[in-house]
Amino acid sequence: MENLMGLLRIHVFRGVNLAVRDVVSSDPYVVFKMGKQKLKTRVVKQNINPEWNEDLTLSIQDPNLPVYLIVYDKDKFSFDDRMGDAEFDVQPFMEAVKMRLNNLPNGTIIRKVQPSRENCLSEESCIVWGNGQVSQRMFLRLRNVESGEVELQLQWIDIPGSRGIN
Repeated sequence: MENLMGLLRIHVFRGVNLAVRDVVSSDPYVVFKMGKQKLKTRVVKQNINPEWNEDLTLSIQDPNLPVYLIVYDKDKFSFDDRMGDAEFDVQPFMEAVKMRLNNLPNGTIIRKVQPSRENCLSEESCIVWGNGQVSQRMFLRLRNVESGEVELQLQWIDIPGSRGIN
């Protein structure tokens, strides 16, 4: 882990209008992948608008790698069904963290990331300064599925002794 720059905390708020995979509903959970790391949320039973409100933490070694997320429907007796996927770039967020801003008014928008064909954003995502840190909230539209979005927020955690962001 000598290349560790720091930690990226992903707060997974909720899923919106996810696909139905079990007759009338689904039992969704989200898997996040970055490089060799893999994290997952808990399963929310019988809900296509699940609220996870869960924090997951990725170690960032290479900020050029995208973060992939896949939503699955938990099944007892068969393989879990995929309910769409998305990816996001941590680059714009890392650039904002790199600026080492201080003493800005809470809620100051550092940068806006527009939805485009190259990303999975369903609406503009703002990188914001608040409570002494940089955060980015995003709504990701799931691909390869009929419907669904996932709302999450990124926060940076500096680790003493890590190489940090240069």
